[in-house]
Amino acid sequence: MLEKIAIFVLFLGPLVFFHELGHFLFARLFGVRVEVFSIGFGPKIFNFKRGDTVYAISLIPLGGYVKMYGDDPLRKDEVPEEERKYSFTFKNKWQRFWIVMGGPLANFILAYFLFWGLLFVGERVPEVKVGLLKKESVLYEKGLRTGDVIRRVNGEVISGPTDMVLSTKSQIETLTVMRNDSKMVLTINKDSDDFLKEFMKYPPVMRVPILISESGKKYILSTNKETASFETSLEEMFTTGQQYSGLYLFEFIAGKERKAGELFKEFSGSYGDIESFYRFLGENNLRTLDLVVRNATPNSPAQEAGIKEGDILKSLNGTNIFSFEDLRNTLQDTTGDTVSIELWRSGKLMSLTLKPEVKSIAGEKLKLIGVYSNGEFLPIKQYETGSRGFWGSTTGAVTRSIDTVDKIFVSFKKLIVGESSLKNIGGPLAIGKVASDSFNTSISNFFKLMALISIHLGIINLFPIPVLDGGHILFIFLELINGGPLSRRKMEVAQQFGLSVLLMLMVGAIYNDVSHFF
Repeated sequence: MLEKIAIFVLFLGPLVFFHELGHFLFARLFGVRVEVFSIGFGPKIFNFKRGDTVYAISLIPLGGYVKMYGDDPLRKDEVPEEERKYSFTFKNKWQRFWIVMGGPLANFILAYFLFWGLLFVGERVPEVKVGLLKKESVLYEKGLRTGDVIRRVNGEVISGPTDMVLSTKSQIETLTVMRNDSKMVLTINKDSDDFLKEFMKYPPVMRVPILISESGKKYILSTNKETASFETSLEEMFTTGQQYSGLYLFEFIAGKERKAGELFKEFSGSYGDIESFYRFLGENNLRTLDLVVRNATPNSPAQEAGIKEGDILKSLNGTNIFSFEDLRNTLQDTTGDTVSIELWRSGKLMSLTLKPEVKSIAGEKLKLIGVYSNGEFLPIKQYETGSRGFWGSTTGAVTRSIDTVDKIFVSFKKLIVGESSLKNIGGPLAIGKVASDSFNTSISNFFKLMALISIHLGIINLFPIPVLDGGHILFIFLELINGGPLSRRKMEVAQQFGLSVLLMLMVGAIYNDVSHFF
């Protein structure tokens, strides 16, 4: 817990510091006296005074503030005449605009340099891997295969799927991929947006090469006769199997680390596609680990029919199933109110009848039986991208910053029009969790997330809500329209409204955190 708190402070601290530093530097540039520069809110746990300013670190690390002399427009008359040159309120509109804008601007600049540094030094990023492709797929026709790792688009190094559409070209002309440790360049010539939409249909969910027999005994399937390996997933196995003399089955030995026992069985032959590969496994009374039932949902059709933890699913309505995805798809194609399921339990073949329930999910009616898979999946590998050089990093950081801003506005739009739920809004606990997860994944992910949140912080502070920076900017523009300062009553109402909106957002975010994590 202490480690996570430390990571959270390490993550949020620079974002708050640079935001407040932006306000501070512009205030000093225009001659405004800064009374307090604080990182955090609440009681001060450390402070010192230099010149007119008290510099402090406060107890609650969820923000910070810069207290400027004479910054309350409702009390401007109390500022002595000779001191007004140091007062924020008595600065002209242009100067006040830049003092307020300094905070969000600093967040945008910080994000840019974080992106620049990542691109210049090189990042440790997850592989962009192609999921299970069918022969009728457009990607398959273009030469891509299951398990291909995309390293370059149009000759440029990428660090994620979205980089495919961040190129200045709207067309993906070539892809550089790694296949079985060999580099290949494929000619694609396809619109980048269309390619990405098609690519996202095939997520790289790759199952570990563990099989289970009808009696419940586990085996490891390998392309290497000498030893079992977890490097190749089942999805890739049938492709790899065509290039080797056979596939090899090892006994599974459970322990602190996965180990393989003696060679149990050797298979020969080639497998033209994954369907024939699965049929081949079924003929040898083997099923993939994801067809083992982890549990049945309480009061679900599966539980009422008697399906239990550890059952191995074999067929649905007489049709053999070879993966959990196969089960889902086959279930949707069934007719009638009931279905029959064959399964192995403790080595015995059983047949059960159940009535699927129909639910509407994302506007689509789906049949569900209420079972969870016991499948295990290979983790996504990380690799080093290498430096993009000074100029490549400079232009790449601009592209990433603009793309991030665009994605944030799209997200806010979805919230406003109801396409996305308010439950997706996270608070400090959610930020702390993703910061900790990213730090434990790689330092590249940590700084990339920091850049993303820095831009979020800058944009949110520009919302035209009184008490936020955007609210102050709004007042400045209203002064221009009004021909002078707003009335005291209007200012009070606006501030009360802004504070109410901010409190509601904060309460909502904290409520979502509590409901998600507790």
